[in-house]
Amino acid sequence: MKYIAEFRDGDVAQGMARAIAAEARSDRRYHFMEFCGGHTHAISRYGVADLLPPPLRMIHGPGCPVCVLPIGRIDLAIQLVLQRGAIVATYGDCLRVPASGGLSLIKAKARARDGGDVRMVYSPADVLKIAQDNPGREVVFFAIGFETTTPPTALVIKQAAALGLANFSVLCNHVLTPAAIGHILESPEARQLGTLALDGFIGPAHVSTVIGSQPYERCAEVYRMPVVIAGFEPLDVMLAILMLVRQVNEGRAEVENEFRRAVTRHGNAKAQALVSEVFELRPSFEWRGLGAVPDSALRIREAFAGFDAERRFDLVTQAVADNKACECGAILRGVKHPRDCKVFGTVCTPENPIGSCMVSSEGACAAHYSYGRFKDVPVVAV
Repeated sequence: MKYIAEFRDGDVAQGMARAIAAEARSDRRYHFMEFCGGHTHAISRYGVADLLPPPLRMIHGPGCPVCVLPIGRIDLAIQLVLQRGAIVATYGDCLRVPASGGLSLIKAKARARDGGDVRMVYSPADVLKIAQDNPGREVVFFAIGFETTTPPTALVIKQAAALGLANFSVLCNHVLTPAAIGHILESPEARQLGTLALDGFIGPAHVSTVIGSQPYERCAEVYRMPVVIAGFEPLDVMLAILMLVRQVNEGRAEVENEFRRAVTRHGNAKAQALVSEVFELRPSFEWRGLGAVPDSALRIREAFAGFDAERRFDLVTQAVADNKACECGAILRGVKHPRDCKVFGTVCTPENPIGSCMVSSEGACAAHYSYGRFKDVPVVAV
């Protein structure tokens, strides 16, 4: 790759750091948002921010699907456990996200009666096995994730249909990355005096292996926003930052693909077809911190309605306000830094999370607590 070739001599990371410092103009500021929590984790863990010159600041975006999941959706899963006696299965991080009334799924498990249960799984296939092993119980998969984890959910729904599993259903919380990026760019907080306060995005890696780089082209065309898709290694992130600096300096707004070893323009066509067969767009979906975002999530199609937990149990999502002491919403929008939160690192820790950003290891608060709590990190507001 042409960028790497520039640093064949000497340490690659130091070479990229020098190049970023040399090319970042001192007469302007550069505000780049990493959308994905995996990038936030890498930046904090490997001290990437410490290698960047003063004009350049990284702004944390929505992070991971656990972070953006609103309380009302978790309440639905808890309702199934405590009121319907269902077995609810989901990924590990979801179990600890705070919900209403001081509950979480893991706390609901302790309170459950009448057969209600909560189980941690590593894949949707695990939930299918639970349903097969418990034919007399309602088994619900609390499905969550960006585009990366959506195809496995679609596949397991098709498998359940083929097997005729009448006791299996899915509470779908799959959300879409490009819609959230567009929503951020449309928000008043992303604009100052009519101009975009953000200068570029680092596009997610795993998501882009599925959807490709093409969906981000609208950001470049409509919002004149540079996007560089990057892998999760620290060198990937630094190279993406250098590519963004060069785009800004040259007045370009393009979608560039640093992660070409895994991402193509059109993505994984088979995975996309599978998702399209099973799911359709929701008109609107609530994201923690972003509010209601149009066309930003998926729901199960009518053809597979029998496996839709929302229809089966007549579930209705209620909007629930976050803890007043928690700044997760503002952090997810990039408006505040984890250190702006008064409970960060004191009342709110990974062992006792007050907000979702401290639950997932890819959340901004958890990353800063683990790797940067005692460092002086400049706060950037946009």
